[in-house]
Amino acid sequence: MKNKYHLNRGILTLSFLFSFLGFALAQEENSLKWWNPSQSDFPVISGQAWANEVSSPYHRLPARAEKDVRTPVWNLSRQSAGLSIRFWSNSDTIQVRYKVKGNISMPHMPATGVSGLDLYSKSYDGEWTRSWGRYSIKEESTYTFVVNENSTKYSTYGREYQLFLPLYNEVEDLEIGVEETAFFEVLPVRREKPIVAYGTSICQGACASRPGMAWSNILERKLERPVLNLGFSGNGKMETEVLELLTEIDAKVYILDCLPNLSPDRDDVYNLTINAVRQLKSKRPDVPIILTEHVGYADAFVNIKNHEVVKRLNEQYKKAFLQLKAEGVSGVFLLEKEELGLGFDSFVDIIHPNDYGMIQYADAYESLILEVLSQEKGDISTTISTSQSRDIAVYKWEERHQEILKMNQGNPPKILLFGNSIVNFWGGEPKIKTVNGPNSWDNMLKPAGVRNFGYGWDRIENVLWRVYHDELDGFEAKQIILMIGTNNLGINTHEEIILGLKNLIGEIRERQPKSEILMIGILPRRGMEKEVVEINLKISQMADLQNVPYAEVGKGLLQSDGKLNESLFSDGLHPNEEGYQLIANELAPKLYK
Repeated sequence: MKNKYHLNRGILTLSFLFSFLGFALAQEENSLKWWNPSQSDFPVISGQAWANEVSSPYHRLPARAEKDVRTPVWNLSRQSAGLSIRFWSNSDTIQVRYKVKGNISMPHMPATGVSGLDLYSKSYDGEWTRSWGRYSIKEESTYTFVVNENSTKYSTYGREYQLFLPLYNEVEDLEIGVEETAFFEVLPVRREKPIVAYGTSICQGACASRPGMAWSNILERKLERPVLNLGFSGNGKMETEVLELLTEIDAKVYILDCLPNLSPDRDDVYNLTINAVRQLKSKRPDVPIILTEHVGYADAFVNIKNHEVVKRLNEQYKKAFLQLKAEGVSGVFLLEKEELGLGFDSFVDIIHPNDYGMIQYADAYESLILEVLSQEKGDISTTISTSQSRDIAVYKWEERHQEILKMNQGNPPKILLFGNSIVNFWGGEPKIKTVNGPNSWDNMLKPAGVRNFGYGWDRIENVLWRVYHDELDGFEAKQIILMIGTNNLGINTHEEIILGLKNLIGEIRERQPKSEILMIGILPRRGMEKEVVEINLKISQMADLQNVPYAEVGKGLLQSDGKLNESLFSDGLHPNEEGYQLIANELAPKLYK
């Protein structure tokens, strides 16, 4: 009787606990405000190339493709691999409730990867971090992410988030909830040209433990550039119908990673590869193409048959690559099996990578893509491109970048003035709320055709990021002016600043070979007048060695004793209207006529 009493009491206790938790979750949901991506007035699902043509917000191919591609490809395209949603929020609780249609998990891949979500956020210095919480994954699922950010800056301005969607399931509906008192601002899809990956189950994401660990999503975070995932499990076969869809995408790079779904006996890999490259190049001749070899099987050391299959596939692939090179086809690159570098500990089964293998995949792609795009990754901070949002109280860095890309497409600039908040606060477009020198800008710089490429709190490495992310693409500028480096003082040595500026000049020349580059010395600032003189001497010598004109436009901001003339500044760093006028008087004669 006693044991029965304790058993019944335990059951009642558990029942009460589950009821209480259910009540608590219901109360939590009721205290949130909800947003549904399907109700957005503009495209917000990243990873899609046909946002206005899909039959569901979470499909990857346009509705018209159903009649052209094979049924298995179409069905797989309804799964949300590689799709994500970006937003800003200051909420301490972020909850997602959503419905999926297919199997929740697979024998070799957990529910968190097949049907789960992943939330990442970005620090104000551009560094990614993962968000954590609790989840319930079933047909109707929920994820609750708890943000333990005890800072006034976060509670006031929030930060950028990216929510990665399920890799192997079809999302029917999804809503994001934040606290009633918090703000939520969804970000539109990025304007940068995407990396487009066409491949197999590995490309789709098998067998990552969660969406953020699929190699395409890792690569997107590494490059901070959209990556379109067109992986179709068991059905990445370099088919002309799918390739024709790829030609519709204005891509930065194409990746063809289809060999694991091909057979050296059944398929003519040599001709399939040559025809695929020719098909893409016929419509997009300038887009680089990466041909990825078969990654190999985990059991290749003991299974001679699998070893020979991989060897024969890769030999045919390389033969096609060499033939294309012999024909003079440019912009085709081979990613070899050895460069991927997966070993038997990199796999879940004999072919699908685990999280470690996915990282290896992403690292290999990053290395080759940076080389293909001439984006050197240096060893010091001034040569490692990075984004930032340090001046979030004044403006949104990412929003300004996207606005500049939009302006460049609609009205290409003649003269570009790159800089930090000193340039940002001067005037012109894109407009911001803090403007300290509108008269000199409107009267002297605007008529000359100068566009403001200044971003508050930018350092050399942030300008490098913007150069790498298409701000110089698609037009020919007459002149590019660099007024950058003051925010690196006190953080970097003079040598690091000089090396960063030298590298930046080289990267600009790579993308704008016909443009004149003008290097402007760092403006004087309170308490650092002597240091500015010293580093400007080094900057002028570097510019001379790079055959770049150099000018100093800030000497009029100093008194006769070499100290800052405080009457020309608002805070010892940013000039006021009179200070900007003096700078404009010095700069105007040096502008391209």
